[in-house]
Amino acid sequence: MHAMKHTPLTLFGIAHCDTVRKARAWLAAQGLEYTFHDFGKQGVPPEHLALWVGQLGWEALLNRRGTTWRKLPPGEQARVQDAASAMALMQAHPSVIKRPVAEWPQGGPPRATVGFDAALWAEWAKA
Repeated sequence: MHAMKHTPLTLFGIAHCDTVRKARAWLAAQGLEYTFHDFGKQGVPPEHLALWVGQLGWEALLNRRGTTWRKLPPGEQARVQDAASAMALMQAHPSVIKRPVAEWPQGGPPRATVGFDAALWAEWAKA
């Protein structure tokens, strides 16, 4: 996608999301190679979702402030009680996942971060 540094990271999100756009612009400005996975077009890969929940916790991934969450019926919101129920909701409604999720290659299993923080990403990019 971009001809730049070493091992690419993977950025997950929704293309039209403002925060995802900012993150992609930052990556390009830093000359960092990455692969973009669009939840809207490609869905949420279950094995990646499990990795993120394992590393970050389902509470960190679930965007309870977003439009998608607020539009859900109260009963559907109330059913989200644990990792399994949160993951099922995230699979059914990918836009309820906080964005972007980045998987940073670190020589073992990728390390996930959620949200965009330029200072934190600069540290991860050096690792």
